[in-house]
Amino acid sequence: MGKIGEITTEELSVDMDNYKLIDIRSVDAYNGWKEGGEVKGGHIKGSRSLPYKWMHYIDWIEIVRNKGILPEDSLVIYGYDRQQTGEVARQFEKAGYPDVTVYSSFLEWAERDMPMEHLERYRQLVPANWLNRLITEGSAPEYGNDRFVVCHAHYMNPSDYEQGHIPGAISVDTNSLESPETWNRRSPEELKEALESAGISHDTTVIVYGRFSYPRSEDPFPGSSAGHLGAMRCAFIMLYAGVKDVRILNGGIQSWLDSGYELTKEPAWKSRVSFGIDTPQRPEIAVDLEEAKEILASPDKNLVCVRSWREYIGEVSGYNYIQKKGRIPGAVFGDCGSDAYHMENYRNLDHTMREYHEVAENWRKLGITPDKRNAFYCGTGWRGSEAFFNAWLMGWDNSAVYDGGWFEWSNNDLPFETGVPVE
Repeated sequence: MGKIGEITTEELSVDMDNYKLIDIRSVDAYNGWKEGGEVKGGHIKGSRSLPYKWMHYIDWIEIVRNKGILPEDSLVIYGYDRQQTGEVARQFEKAGYPDVTVYSSFLEWAERDMPMEHLERYRQLVPANWLNRLITEGSAPEYGNDRFVVCHAHYMNPSDYEQGHIPGAISVDTNSLESPETWNRRSPEELKEALESAGISHDTTVIVYGRFSYPRSEDPFPGSSAGHLGAMRCAFIMLYAGVKDVRILNGGIQSWLDSGYELTKEPAWKSRVSFGIDTPQRPEIAVDLEEAKEILASPDKNLVCVRSWREYIGEVSGYNYIQKKGRIPGAVFGDCGSDAYHMENYRNLDHTMREYHEVAENWRKLGITPDKRNAFYCGTGWRGSEAFFNAWLMGWDNSAVYDGGWFEWSNNDLPFETGVPVE
């Protein structure tokens, strides 16, 4: 194994199109958070996210291959730490990648205003160290408020909160924001009451997270183990209602634990406040049945099915309380992953959100682009909400959730299809 070479800023700037750039910093730094003292946040334009943290996963090489990083590529590895970039470079060499170079001057790249990119709304997807600073110091970068509430989301499972939660977090049951009869968002009056009771006003900064506990479809209430997916649902409804500053802990409680922070069993007390404005403030992000039909009839709009392939072709309904199996005719398949309670195709192994360039590219192949009105749906709204946030965080402001989803569609004697679609 030969000595791994280094490349300078000047050399990289004139020849960057000939390299596949690998960013080994955290996914949060890649998205835009300035975690290394850089002048400008984000990543070198065109680079891929492959955090150093993942190098110790047993299936690291599978992650690499799934990202389309091939042995014939000329790689440039960069990050904050020279030792870590060297380790990753050597790992690639051991894996059979012959052309690997290290770039050790990322801070210089950012300072010199070289080509960079960032997730449009990265501030709304926060890292654990940011949240810890906010809780312990009362302030944090990219935060200018004087009031915040941290929400530990769960579905009908208070023990999920009681077994351990982030210090200062309150317990929020998804049932307080969505109806267990229809699984749609609750009425404006009910939402206002629920948020006020939780101590949340329209100008409160809200940070939402949950715990992923490996749900199984055969469980009586699988959603009770899919807390971070439920957190996405809560965040969506809060945004719809009119909370101005809704943020999601990237990776949920797993990121908090991975960062070495402790949990507590001490409950946090809620102090009732006035929401301050009427709800909803953002009705356009929620699509109901009639608009869903209009979207299906429009060539410049997409109804996107964020369900598993087995649900899409009608092998399973996906839920123990939905009888009909199949799909909405004309819906675009957005593929969540394995079943109704998993979002593997939108997440990394540590439950952080998948690299946004990859999501956008997968969608582009399906005709899901930011110029269109894209309404995401699943069975009852949770997976659709997570897909919506992927789009919204990228700045796709015409995105929405078809709230009723397959549950509503299948209960209204409307047309449906099964089997593999014929091209």
